[in-house]
Amino acid sequence: MSHADLITARTARLRAQLADGPFDAVLALSTANVDYASGYRSMSGSVHGSNAVAALVTGGLLLLSGPVADAAPAFDAGLPEGDFLAFGRFFFESADGAAEATGLVEQHAGAAEAIVAAVHRAGLAAATIGLDEAACPEPLRTALARALPGVSWAPASAWLTRVRSRKLPGELELLGRAAALAEGGIVAALAHARAGVTERELARVVARTMVDGGGQPKFVVVTAGDRSALADAEPTDRPLAPGDLLRFDVGCLVDGYWSDIGRTAVVGSPTPRQSGYYDAILAGVDAQLALARPGVLASELFDVAIRTTEATGGPAPYRRHHVGHGIGLDVYEAPIVRPGEDVALAEGMTFCFETPYYELGWGGMMIEDALVVTADGARPLTSLARGLTEVPA
Repeated sequence: MSHADLITARTARLRAQLADGPFDAVLALSTANVDYASGYRSMSGSVHGSNAVAALVTGGLLLLSGPVADAAPAFDAGLPEGDFLAFGRFFFESADGAAEATGLVEQHAGAAEAIVAAVHRAGLAAATIGLDEAACPEPLRTALARALPGVSWAPASAWLTRVRSRKLPGELELLGRAAALAEGGIVAALAHARAGVTERELARVVARTMVDGGGQPKFVVVTAGDRSALADAEPTDRPLAPGDLLRFDVGCLVDGYWSDIGRTAVVGSPTPRQSGYYDAILAGVDAQLALARPGVLASELFDVAIRTTEATGGPAPYRRHHVGHGIGLDVYEAPIVRPGEDVALAEGMTFCFETPYYELGWGGMMIEDALVVTADGARPLTSLARGLTEVPA
């Protein structure tokens, strides 16, 4: 499926759910929700950590509003030029003097004014609009309520999450490609790993493999020895030494879709404790995979992972705040596999299941696999061997 076809399919799913939903339209504000609705992901939003682009979706209309600087990239991504309502000021020059005609000039004073204009253009000034409230700053919410007194705003962030949670075939293809690139990076690094090689050298191998395969590296955790117990640490120039645990937790983006894969190796032969604990956390992941199917609660997956890890010779108590999470256009999507998350799995949901163990002064280990829930179980999106790999001492 081409990326354009995937965008069309996502928008169609969103509109089909909207037709049966509680809103006349929905206003998406988070980077991932705007991307899902429109296919446009703001580079400036990613860089600055906040998204100023909004997508207003009705049964037959899609309008984006955002900073003037996002207009040209949005047009380049395929949005019709008349469907972007710009605010603010950015200086573009045009060889033919057509900047004004293409909309690359200030149209509205700020984000609220541009969204209000989109609502009026869509004929929704007296409608019920689902608001992506989790991504809506309070000043913007207040301004919209003041400027659109006839609009009934309803919370829609959870609704958008549910729509996105069941992946389309094209999304599964991209998630599989992203997972394969992360796995490929780990495989390449393991082939290079031996005593004396540094964490940073291995991280470069992982990142280069991802880039060469068309992925965008987002996090590359490669830690060894006692540093392997540091959950999300940057790699250093520490060299590998005999007996070290070597932990990988890596991920990349492919057309906006994330991977998040974890594996563990040991430099030389493992000690009984290393191999015993590793076998236990592997059993915890396997127990989740065996249980996962439509109708099973995320909290039940948590319980079985903890019980199995403890019962098969792992650390006891085995303490975790979660043992997995949804994945897609965000690296962490609902539902999270944790206590009290009484959300039922459904066919097409995608997850990363993981059972890390971190002990300061000793080391850390993990297995993390990506999967999709099928009609009668779960299918891995990963294929990398899952045993405790030995690399030369």
